[in-house]
Amino acid sequence: MHATDTLAEADRLMTLCNSCRYCEGLCAVFPAMEMRRDFLDGDLNYLANLCHSCGACYHDCQFSPPHEFNMNVPKVLAQARAESYAAYAWPRPLAPMFERNGLKIAIAAALSVAVFIAGFVAWSDPAVLFAAQSGAGSFYRLMPHNTMALIFGLGFLYAMVAIGMGIRLFWKDIGEPAATLVEPPSIWQAMKDASTLRYLDGGGVGCMNDGERPTDTRRVYHHFTFYGFLLCFAATSVATLYHYLLGRIAPYPWYDLPVLLGTLGGVGLLIGPVGLLMAKSKRDPAVVDEKRTGMDVAFLAMLFMTSLTGLGLLVLRETPAMGVLLALHLGVVFALFITMPYGKFVHGIYRFLALVRYAKEKRMLEMGA
Repeated sequence: MHATDTLAEADRLMTLCNSCRYCEGLCAVFPAMEMRRDFLDGDLNYLANLCHSCGACYHDCQFSPPHEFNMNVPKVLAQARAESYAAYAWPRPLAPMFERNGLKIAIAAALSVAVFIAGFVAWSDPAVLFAAQSGAGSFYRLMPHNTMALIFGLGFLYAMVAIGMGIRLFWKDIGEPAATLVEPPSIWQAMKDASTLRYLDGGGVGCMNDGERPTDTRRVYHHFTFYGFLLCFAATSVATLYHYLLGRIAPYPWYDLPVLLGTLGGVGLLIGPVGLLMAKSKRDPAVVDEKRTGMDVAFLAMLFMTSLTGLGLLVLRETPAMGVLLALHLGVVFALFITMPYGKFVHGIYRFLALVRYAKEKRMLEMGA
C-alpha cells in the first residue's frame, strides 16, 4: 500500500516500465528504476525528484495515451514530485501552502511590501523617503543597516532551517545514509550533472516541450535562471564582506564587483524566468501537472520581480524614486526568503540530492560489474 493514489499510480508505471525498458537511455530515472524490483514510497519520491520532466519518454512510449495502459510518466512523476514538496515541508502545518502556492506568495509579497513601506515612512519623515539620496550609506538613511540586517537575517535563517529540515525528511524517506552526502565522487558527479542540466536533453536530442520536436530552449532558460540566481547571491555575499571586513558601505559604484555581479545576475533573472514562463505556456498539456502550475508561475514571477526591482533601484538610486524602489525590492526579496521552503525553490535542492544518490548507485553498480 502507498501513502497516496499518485504514488500507487507511479508504482504501476514504474513496474510496467521495468518490464519494457525501451526508454532506459533517455535519462537517469530509468537506469535508477532498473536497480529495483519493488518500489517503496521513498523510492518513488526519489525517482520523481530525479525526473527532469523533459517529456521524451511520453513521446517515445508506445503505450502512451490513448493506449489502454495509459503510460504518462512525466505527468505522474510531476504530481508525485509536487506532493513530495508538501510532504517534506517544515513545519508541517505550513504544508498546505503548496495547494495554492501562487496566491499565498502574492499575498506574502504584498504584505511584505506594505510593511516595508510603512516602516520606512514611520522611521523617517516623508521628506527623506521621497527625496533624492546619494553617496555611501544613502540606503540606510531610510532604514538603519542593523535593523535591515536583523530582519533579513532572521528571515533567511528561518528559510535555511525549514529547508534543512525538509532535506532531512527527504533523505530519511529515500533511505539513504547521511554518509553519502560527504562522498566526494557522488557530490562531484551530481554537481556536474546539475550544473549542465544533463538530464533535460531527452537522451541527447533535447526537451520535448510543445510537441514531438526536441529543442534545448528550456535548458537554456533554466541556465539563465540558475546562474542568474547564483550571481545575485554572490553579489550579496561580496557586499556583506565589503561591509563587515572592509568597512565599505553600500551603495557601490557601477564598476565595483557587487554591482557587476548583481547586474549580470539580474539580467539572467529577467531573461530566464520570462523564457521559462513562455515555454510553460506552450507546454503540451498532456504532460503538465495543472494543479501545481500556480506554484511554478509564482516562483518565476518572484524571481523576475526581485531582478526587476533590483535593476530599477540600481538605475534610479540617486533619484527621488529610490526610497519607494528600495521598499519594493526589499519587500519582494523578503517574501522570496520566507516562502522559499514552501515553493518551487525546493525542487532544485531535492533534485540535486536525487542526483547525488543516483551517482552513488551508478558508481556502486559499475564497481560490482
